[in-house]
Amino acid sequence: MKAPPIRLGVNIDHVATVRNARGGPYPDPIRAAHLAVLAGADGITAHLREDRRHIRDLDMERLKRQLFVPLNFEMAATSEMIGLALALRPHAACLVPEKREERTTEGGLDIIGGHDHLRPAIRELAGSGIRVSLFVEPDIAVMEAARALEAAVVELHTGTYCEAVAEGDPDREAHELARLRNAAAHGARLGLEIHAGHGLNFDTARTVSAIAEIAELNIGHFLIGEAIFLGLDEAVKAMRATMDEGRARAFR
Repeated sequence: MKAPPIRLGVNIDHVATVRNARGGPYPDPIRAAHLAVLAGADGITAHLREDRRHIRDLDMERLKRQLFVPLNFEMAATSEMIGLALALRPHAACLVPEKREERTTEGGLDIIGGHDHLRPAIRELAGSGIRVSLFVEPDIAVMEAARALEAAVVELHTGTYCEAVAEGDPDREAHELARLRNAAAHGARLGLEIHAGHGLNFDTARTVSAIAEIAELNIGHFLIGEAIFLGLDEAVKAMRATMDEGRARAFR
């Protein structure tokens, strides 16, 4: 049986982090987006945070104008961000939790407790033709809640699995991988498109790519880090090859 394809979305946030450290225009995250696409990325992700710590409004506008691949706008479900997304009209909006004090997104969105707040936001975005994704924990009840909210996509938080791998804890690693597999299978049965991301490197991306229901991985920090040593194009090509290898393993 031929393996179904798996897409790679490249998050360019931390190119902007480096740029903002000096306050000038270099390195340009939009240039990074173009290089990633030429190297095999299927889409570009950028997270416009409340404090604009990396990506800025003008970056999003330039990405929308210049990209010929899908733009995934990561955002908190606030009135400010919803208004910006409605004006920008990206291909997709991925709703994520956001706290000003965190260094990076910590865990999935609470879509069960936040149901009443999220429903109108999802409807407004979807009504404008924006594909809505929810960044969530890999949990059966969460898949049910996402389906009830009528989101098109869930992105499974892979961070806990990646931490278990990094810590060399085989029992926890097996447990977290099983959670990802079970959530992906259940979400797909409900009609959700399944994505995954957070903390992935070559090894963990290879393993997660073997989960047949997952249609897309979104990877940022690791690729930008590898770009220091390999160059961004080579890092993206290597990740693309790694994901394809992992995918093929599941269908031998």
